[in-house]
Amino acid sequence: MLRIKNLTKIVASKSGISVINFQIKFSMNQKFLFEIEDCIRAIEQLKKPIALQFMQHVAQALAACFRRGNQLIVAGNGGSLCDAAHFAEELTGFFRKKRKALPAIALTEPGHLTCVGNDIGFDSVFSRGIEAYGRPGDIFVGLSTSGNSLNIIKAFHRAQELGLQTVSFLGKDGGNLKNVADYELIIEGFDTSDRIQEAHMAAIHMIIGQMESLLFDPVEEHEKKDSLSSPKKL
Repeated sequence: MLRIKNLTKIVASKSGISVINFQIKFSMNQKFLFEIEDCIRAIEQLKKPIALQFMQHVAQALAACFRRGNQLIVAGNGGSLCDAAHFAEELTGFFRKKRKALPAIALTEPGHLTCVGNDIGFDSVFSRGIEAYGRPGDIFVGLSTSGNSLNIIKAFHRAQELGLQTVSFLGKDGGNLKNVADYELIIEGFDTSDRIQEAHMAAIHMIIGQMESLLFDPVEEHEKKDSLSSPKKL
């Protein structure tokens, strides 16, 4: 990319400035296009049979969880914690349907995080939250783009000890959390967290949409959708 100091050396003719501006815009657009293709490449992993199966199973598990009066607990670090909060508010608030609120907690409360972090250690902030809120039959969702976040690993172990179902959204090679949860999604092939988190959020939105349909669409609407999506016999 051209630096501003290099621009000062250019003769300030109208045509010269136009050429340089065009080159800068072209360079930026190429970078944006590359980034867009990268986003698509991440989200296209959701087309894989294993990812489709994951989303289907998690949507069904969430619907069953809410039907029996249980709740969802979600946790992550940094951007993944923001995604956890996003996940929860789509349930306690609204997604695409006007429907009753659904019980979901993101472990984001500053007082809890700083108390446990200060008194015990940051590695225990989420497992302690699971201990406080989790009940058998609840679902715990942990987001970790590396799969190696110790506080998320400890949260999974505590959730399993307390009889919660577990769901992991992971990246890279899955890290130490690979094969730990009941259901897992791994977005592979990216060294940084941003693309992984974008695919995670896309999957979360799809799961919520399907879960809402399972809980709140009339039975005949499901049958209609199934018939439309089923392959026709020749």
